[in-house]
Amino acid sequence: MIKNVISKKALLYPFLMLATMWFGYLLQVNGFFDSCFGAIIPLLPEGLLGIITSPLLHGSIDHIVSNSIPIAVLMFFLYQFYPIVANKVFVIGWVATGFLLWVLPPIDVFTGNYQYTCTIGASGVVYLLAFFLFFSGVFRWNMKLLTLSLLVVLYYGSLVWGMFPEELFSSMQEPSKISWQAHLAGAVVGSVLAFSFKKSGEKKKKFIWEFPNYYSEKDDKLWQEYKENHPDDFLELPYQKREDIWDHLEDLRKKRS
Repeated sequence: MIKNVISKKALLYPFLMLATMWFGYLLQVNGFFDSCFGAIIPLLPEGLLGIITSPLLHGSIDHIVSNSIPIAVLMFFLYQFYPIVANKVFVIGWVATGFLLWVLPPIDVFTGNYQYTCTIGASGVVYLLAFFLFFSGVFRWNMKLLTLSLLVVLYYGSLVWGMFPEELFSSMQEPSKISWQAHLAGAVVGSVLAFSFKKSGEKKKKFIWEFPNYYSEKDDKLWQEYKENHPDDFLELPYQKREDIWDHLEDLRKKRS
């Protein structure tokens, strides 16, 4: 009987994250977070609180819905396939992504002008998780985790374009409200954590035939089973004594006489 096919944490933690995000949005709707309070404001001390709170706040119902599904799926993958390092990746990644976003200067890439920006939303965490899951499978070179990496690329591969200013791909009369800096910060932190934790958790299994010049009869299960099922094939043959010419000495004398 197979036990614990799906980890309880892989179901519980995404649910708790979604519940907290929607509770934060409910507070916003009721006026508890006015203006830029709780957002990341780059390079300004009042924006440091946003390192912790900004992923829980969203600007609209469409904004939070668009982040809820990938957060749930990617957190499930993280806690299901990387249970040993999942908490470290999530907590360290959350803080590091927010801090990196805070230190990135909010400069308009086209005009070079300084922009006062307030960044909210969990998209940075989405990028953190997606890039960690992808590169972890690559760095570990484990077939199961590589399959997970391919799934992440299949469904979230288009995220890579979000790491660049939206203005590069379309003519916009107003600056984009999408924070490519948050996406870039999450991607960088996720990639670094994937490399840092590549030796932690599940190891790649190596089979006996993957070791060069190594063979042990005791480890060869097929050979052992054959010996047990066919004992007659391994009976000792009668020993034939080696002929010695001196044993025929008397016969030779008789022939010569």
